[in-house]
Amino acid sequence: MDTVAVNGINLAYTRLGKGTPLMLVHGFPLDSSSWNELIPFLKDHFDLILPDLRGFGKSTTVEVPYTLSDMADDLAGLLDHLGVEKTALAGHSMGGYISLAFAKKYPQRVSGLGLIASQAAADAPEGKERRYKTAADVAEKGVGVVVEAMTPKLSADVRVQEFVRGVIERQSKQALIGALKAMAVREDSTPILSSFNFPLVLIHGDADQLIPLERAKEIKSINPSARLLELKGAGHMPMMEFARQTADGLMFFAG
Repeated sequence: MDTVAVNGINLAYTRLGKGTPLMLVHGFPLDSSSWNELIPFLKDHFDLILPDLRGFGKSTTVEVPYTLSDMADDLAGLLDHLGVEKTALAGHSMGGYISLAFAKKYPQRVSGLGLIASQAAADAPEGKERRYKTAADVAEKGVGVVVEAMTPKLSADVRVQEFVRGVIERQSKQALIGALKAMAVREDSTPILSSFNFPLVLIHGDADQLIPLERAKEIKSINPSARLLELKGAGHMPMMEFARQTADGLMFFAG
């Protein structure tokens, strides 16, 4: 992986393939390796940009609190470094929240937006409270708290569970705490959905235990031109559980 200094951190990233730029923005509490099974289906059609979000994978972070908007700024800084003016983005879960924040702040730089197992709404009060409690538990007890709580909910597929367990275990407490707090205070992106002048693709499993399929349907009801791909039997990790079908959904951005 390469790194670039942006916004006081060192952001690690991989760039490969050829074609239309497509940035793949990973979810919580993972890193860019979560896209590994998707890459073979996309690399001949896209100029793929895969960052490790701040604090995750090989990227560094900062002690002070930050927001998802700050994380979107990191991605803009990476694009500046690469000389990419405009890109499609596909965000998984938290990566979808960050991609939405990017689209709100830099709409002129977005050629398409894919939301994979994600949502536009902000957390309800009880959701915010859960995130803060989890952050406190991680600070006290370590990353294992999230490993045990999230692994079975990410996927019912044992193969996927084994992979994500290993990925979560290598993340830092600081990254998880920072991201949990950033997600807790994120803005509701629902109001911007109808203003998009670029293609919107929604990819969601009907067995997602973390973000129900109904959240994707809500987005489509607000932006009827959005393409919704429902994956029967997929949980919260469709890019691993149904890699080919997920890739097919993103091919809409290939131009």
